[in-house]
Amino acid sequence: MLSHDRVWAAIDALAERYSLSASGLARRAGLDSTAFNKSKRLSSDGRPRWPSTESLAKIIEATGASLEEFTGLVEGRGGPSGPHPLRAVPLLGFAQAGAGGFFDDAGYPAGQGWDLVELPARTAETSYALKVQGDSMLPLYRNGDLLIVEPGAPVRKGDRVVVKTTAGEVMAKVLERRTVKSIVLVSLNPAHPDRDIPMRDVEWMARIVWASQ
Repeated sequence: MLSHDRVWAAIDALAERYSLSASGLARRAGLDSTAFNKSKRLSSDGRPRWPSTESLAKIIEATGASLEEFTGLVEGRGGPSGPHPLRAVPLLGFAQAGAGGFFDDAGYPAGQGWDLVELPARTAETSYALKVQGDSMLPLYRNGDLLIVEPGAPVRKGDRVVVKTTAGEVMAKVLERRTVKSIVLVSLNPAHPDRDIPMRDVEWMARIVWASQ
């Protein structure tokens, strides 16, 4: 049976499983950083306050967890201290990614010379990690954050994506629109311009499935 305490405990467990604080999990999901604070779990008159189904859907998507995984946490199965598989995925910085030689034409990891990083997540065989460098992706992603990229995953309007151009530029933005002629990308940092890139100049585009602090 669902209970208020179990649902909030599952949110805490999910955050810890993916190496996040409760506020970090909220930020990753595009929510207010205080959304999961202890003080927000009760109303001013002391009655239990439940998280919305929308916020639950957003944290599941932001971490790449499955509904089954979250349900297991609600039911007390596989909490943060329990075993969960680690997967070693290739790790690159954005400058390396733009240098060439690390990807095939479809954006899949190729060749040798990767560093590896272990992540507590279910990742596809072709997934890899890009390490954020600089402040161009603030406030969503900070210097040192890892973006987990999954080539071949379906990409829809509003998805966060990594795009590499034929000129070797690699960027993380939000896909606003895609036509047969071009893609329109919205910058994560308002200080950086949005981009309208002709398809002939796009080498590949891959979806960011989750991010780790």
